[in-house]
Amino acid sequence: MGSYCLVLTSCPDKETASLITEQLLDQRLAACVSHLADVTSYYHWQGQREVTTEVLLLIKSREYCYDAIEKCIRHNHPYELPEIVRVAIDTGLPEYLHWIDTMTGV
Repeated sequence: MGSYCLVLTSCPDKETASLITEQLLDQRLAACVSHLADVTSYYHWQGQREVTTEVLLLIKSREYCYDAIEKCIRHNHPYELPEIVRVAIDTGLPEYLHWIDTMTGV
């Protein structure tokens, strides 16, 4: 088994979230992408406090896919500065991690 990661990105709408998800799955860069809809994000941007409703994507993959995942998100994301955060997965259910191996056949 390889090294695994969880990549998070917030999308402005369901259409963007679906487009990114389809691209990641079609390219076998992710085993699973979960959509958490209607996430309220509070942040400062260009000197203003912002409040937006977004769709948070939880992308389950392997570490070696990260660069291609980042490239895919950047290419398909409308934000000037999209949230892209990688979290290493140190351990997990062995059968699930094996499934990630088989689904990310890059």
